[in-house]
Amino acid sequence: MTLSPLVVTAKSSSEFHDDVTNGIEALERGDEVDSTPTLSFTSYDDLMETLTPRVLDLIEAIRREEPSSINETARVVDRDVKNVREELSRLAQLGITFFEEDGQSKRPVVRFDELVITLPFDPETGDTATAAP
Repeated sequence: MTLSPLVVTAKSSSEFHDDVTNGIEALERGDEVDSTPTLSFTSYDDLMETLTPRVLDLIEAIRREEPSSINETARVVDRDVKNVREELSRLAQLGITFFEEDGQSKRPVVRFDELVITLPFDPETGDTATAAP
């Protein structure tokens, strides 16, 4: 299975809407569209609340250790099974992870070989975005 990077971006609601509209128009014209998977958040704060250091550590532990179940995943990251299960469900809803049925257990799997996080950057001030307007 060849994995690709997932690009994570933080955009304002209007930028996100413009990207979706432009993508649909390009498809309708028959133009080639970048097929790199992208997960967009409408604000920097939303991105940072979702992809916390704990969540990023969880993703890396799954990729590195390839645990055989959710319970083993919780053991690997030394955290409560209920919290790990909730985080894995959120990541699955976002399309970052999925579960493989392995007998009676579900084995978490990361879909991508890396997460590339990009943030809007203001060259005038040198700041990244802090929140959507």
